[in-house]
Amino acid sequence: MATSEALLSPPVGRPALRRLSSMTATERDIEADDHFVVVPERLFHRRSKTHDGGFGSFATAIETARNELASMNLEDSSSSPSESSPETPGTPICTPPEIPSADTFAFAFDIDGVLIRGGQPIPEAIEAMKLLNGENEYGIKVPYIFLTNGGGKTEAERCVDLSRQLDIEVSPAQFICGHTPMREMVEKYNTILVVGGEGEKCRQVAEGYGFRDVVTPGDIIKDNEATTPFRKLTKEERENSRQRDSATTKIEAIFVFADSRDWAGDIQIILDLAMSKGGYIGTLSETFDEGPPIYFSHSDIVWSAAHDNVRLGMGALRRMIEMLFKDLTKGKELETIAFGKPQIGTFEFATRLLQQWRKDEHRINRPPETVYFVGDTPESDIKGTNQFNEKAKNTWYSILVRTGVYQEGTQPAYKPKVTVNTVLDAVKHGMARELKEKPKIYNGVLASNIAAISPFTLEREMKLPSRTTIEEMSESSTPSVSTPPRVHVS
Repeated sequence: MATSEALLSPPVGRPALRRLSSMTATERDIEADDHFVVVPERLFHRRSKTHDGGFGSFATAIETARNELASMNLEDSSSSPSESSPETPGTPICTPPEIPSADTFAFAFDIDGVLIRGGQPIPEAIEAMKLLNGENEYGIKVPYIFLTNGGGKTEAERCVDLSRQLDIEVSPAQFICGHTPMREMVEKYNTILVVGGEGEKCRQVAEGYGFRDVVTPGDIIKDNEATTPFRKLTKEERENSRQRDSATTKIEAIFVFADSRDWAGDIQIILDLAMSKGGYIGTLSETFDEGPPIYFSHSDIVWSAAHDNVRLGMGALRRMIEMLFKDLTKGKELETIAFGKPQIGTFEFATRLLQQWRKDEHRINRPPETVYFVGDTPESDIKGTNQFNEKAKNTWYSILVRTGVYQEGTQPAYKPKVTVNTVLDAVKHGMARELKEKPKIYNGVLASNIAAISPFTLEREMKLPSRTTIEEMSESSTPSVSTPPRVHVS
């Protein structure tokens, strides 16, 4: 029977990197520490024997980002990224260094609706990852990270899932979930309420981040079942919920880590606390301004799931809570705070993590000139990318795909630089654009001469019947969907 991990000898003074199989990795394996990378089962034994690289940890990479963003205002788009660059090694080199890496550009991907839909990989996503990992006509690897508003699991668990789904190596240091930046708040609050997700998973994530006293809605209901008249805990929920005296427990902050599985019960408890005196549930403020702050890991109204139509997301829950608070308090406004895309702070966080990943995995100790962000939601992915591009020192280039939230034939609320059919088309577009406009030398050969994918090939491969292949937006114009694609050939 195959073992779930292999231990590799590290350089002197640095911790060993555990390579975990995507098929046999267990919860115990990924909780042991952050010094690992998830490897597809087909590569596990071969790579365990031949790998030779550097070593580090996701925790170190996050610590670097934390130091950079200590004074970050997550809701204020006028703040600017730190001038300094990471100095501490982050996550280890995961692949042999013989394939050269593109040093001037990188990719960042949303997940749901771009790479995955309904828990299953979008077929073109597997091919897109192969291109980025060196199986391309340019003979180079391209650095990339994942920036998703999704959550409810640790970054490590998401790596295991994505490695299985896309058949690639994935490190926690390539991953930013909607709730990842919430670890920045660990020192600020002692007792918090965590909402959303399956079972006790979000409590475990919060405790893994370092929060000291984590309360769930189940704890509150277990103490007083009258809190939610129409929700009764199952036997398993009652066993997992912790006994405490809710009346004497001061909730200092509320964190919605993942989508609620019980909107009615969770809304009731959040509103009880929002209208409380100082965060004590069961009390009622006379001024309705004494409740704890409420943080959401993102603000997406809808998201792309297995259903043909989009499904309601956390942003809808946020809107309902704010609206109900205003009704219940006769006009008082409830101010809540959202992390995730399109918040500028999340893109600043991604910038630091990408820089660290390029340094540790690709040995490139400078930021990329261009980051291609591929998303499916104009209101978060495209809006956030475009707004961050206006203030970033490098270029953030937004690409919208047609495989998720965005509906064909509609006009996106926020205009991407280019609209394509799938993530594979997005990767081909970015690589062709870079190597056509800014050819580089790799392994002593001009990249544009390495059997490069020509614009003719790009146009032919991306075209689908009765559908615009690429809609490219210039700085000064925003053509309609019916505008034919512009393909420039030199």
